[in-house]
Amino acid sequence: MGDDGIFEELKQSVIDQDEEKVLATVDKALAAGVDARKVIDDGLLPGLDVIGEQFECEEIFLPELMQAALAFQSAMAVLEPKIRESGGEGPKKGRIVLGTVKGDLHSIGKNILRLLFETSGYEVWDLGIDVDLFKFIDKAKEVDADIIAMSALLTTTLIGQKDVIDALGEQGLRDKYRVMVGGGATTEEWAQKIGADGWAPSAYEAVTLAARLVGAQAGSAA
Repeated sequence: MGDDGIFEELKQSVIDQDEEKVLATVDKALAAGVDARKVIDDGLLPGLDVIGEQFECEEIFLPELMQAALAFQSAMAVLEPKIRESGGEGPKKGRIVLGTVKGDLHSIGKNILRLLFETSGYEVWDLGIDVDLFKFIDKAKEVDADIIAMSALLTTTLIGQKDVIDALGEQGLRDKYRVMVGGGATTEEWAQKIGADGWAPSAYEAVTLAARLVGAQAGSAA
């Protein structure tokens, strides 16, 4: 079975909410030499995307959604050490404050992003889920962050991203931090509308975006 076949099997095992199959296929992929990041990006995440669409359309309900999430988290427990091993240690590229905005309890995408940031050389302060706007700002001040990164998976919580940006402006801090937004409910148009510095459709593209924003921040300070 080629990589494409393994990725399809990973995707389907998540859709089936079959934790045992997910773990067995992850092991198969790693044994075949597939990079742990590709296992996530090309196999597991597409399955979660389908699960999310099924949930939104009420084809499945919360118990099935949670079962799929648990299967994914079990796989991440295997994959995370592999990614950290390949990340190595080196000079830190920047400091990032990360969290899911107020009213939103989703954490999977945020946790993947934290892992990728850390293995890409960033210092990350993960504030968790349901994060109040002032907590983002207070932590950014405390650690002298370069970036504030906010996730929102629900359309009803999107406003939390705007609230943080507005509050930064009110405190005279908007130019001090680069602000990234992402999550299933977000779009590039939304990011532009609220005055964010950048938006990424995936965790991997968010890492590239962070590098660009940190570089721009350093250039403006020079």
